[in-house]
Amino acid sequence: MITRLLLFLCLCSVVACGQSQPAPTAPVADTAPAAAPSIMNVSPQEFRELMDDTDVVILDVRTPGETSGGTIDGAVEMDFRDPAFPRRMAGLEKDKTYLVYCASGGRSNGACQLMSEAGFQKLYNLDGGYTAWKGQ
Repeated sequence: MITRLLLFLCLCSVVACGQSQPAPTAPVADTAPAAAPSIMNVSPQEFRELMDDTDVVILDVRTPGETSGGTIDGAVEMDFRDPAFPRRMAGLEKDKTYLVYCASGGRSNGACQLMSEAGFQKLYNLDGGYTAWKGQ
């Protein structure tokens, strides 16, 4: 009796192993690479040339004390150190090109990084900042 039971179990195992079920299909992933956000450091000369393009916003991220000493014509002032900067940045149009500067390039680079993380695609940081701009 035990022999028959073992034989039956072995036969069932062999039969069960021989049955195949179709493998589940995984959804096809979108393989198109996402557009990488672009942050480019540019010289004062390149910055000036980019200012002539359409849909360009010049963004001065210095403090009000710094901007009182002068700005690049047409710049929108938005202090990077102001706690309201992220909220104000969220109100900007992401499809425009942003030319960003500070005094020497550090804060504007930080602003570009933050903007890039928020989905802005066309960002240009003035290498050397307003100091380099005035020295040209």
